[in-house]
Amino acid sequence: MKFKQPVALVLAGALMCVSLSACSKDEKGAEGADKSADAITSTASGSETVKGLSGMNTERKQVSYMIGMDIAKSLKEIEQEIDVDMLTKGMRDQMADKPLVTEAQHTQIREAFSVKLQAHAEKVAAELPKKNLEAGKAFLAKNKGAPGVITTASGLQYQVLRQGAGAKPATDDALVKVHYKGTLIDGTPFDSSYDRNEPAQFSLAEVVPGWAEGVKLMSVGSKYKLWIPSELGWGETGSPPVIGPNAAVVFEVELLETKPRPAGEAPQMPAGQ
Repeated sequence: MKFKQPVALVLAGALMCVSLSACSKDEKGAEGADKSADAITSTASGSETVKGLSGMNTERKQVSYMIGMDIAKSLKEIEQEIDVDMLTKGMRDQMADKPLVTEAQHTQIREAFSVKLQAHAEKVAAELPKKNLEAGKAFLAKNKGAPGVITTASGLQYQVLRQGAGAKPATDDALVKVHYKGTLIDGTPFDSSYDRNEPAQFSLAEVVPGWAEGVKLMSVGSKYKLWIPSELGWGETGSPPVIGPNAAVVFEVELLETKPRPAGEAPQMPAGQ
């Protein structure tokens, strides 16, 4: 199981329902009012926020279901640790102010589970560099034989999606203006100038070797796809949280302009550079 979120966030999701019910308990104690008196949402039949949801014909039911979905999403990465029936019972008991465990026991269980999650996260983190390296090598070995893919002496792979007729970057520190999209080898996007609707401008001397090598092959007007092995990218350190250690990455790059870099001009580099 791969942890995509910090342990603290996973725990926050796991403990969300307890925290919410604790807040309700504090408010009741302070106000001394009936639970229904301070209701935030309308519970009248027919007060739908979304039409046509089977079995959810009130705002209260829809909101409750939505919160249930959010809790489940926050617990997705530890779902093997969750007994849904006991989760539901814990919520019901707490909301009725009749929990089966004391506050001290609650804290003891939470702290023990936190230690378990932390140990698991550390184990996954220790294994991740090797896992990423092996996955990248296997992916690139297979991709090498794909139609149109060219592999350079360094191990960079590229494919010409559109060949331009303009100039190529003349020097290793040439200033280039590009549109680009970066993804992991599984297709997960992590950066895109297209999404920002603004090209990026930077010096080839200030990007990872795979970027520099690939863009120097391009003529203005070209669009290439680059597969960058970890040793030509972000290496063993990666670029957390978007690029893991020893991760190979993929970029689609359009070269819009190239020129000598003016002295003192600050670059705008791709994410993770």
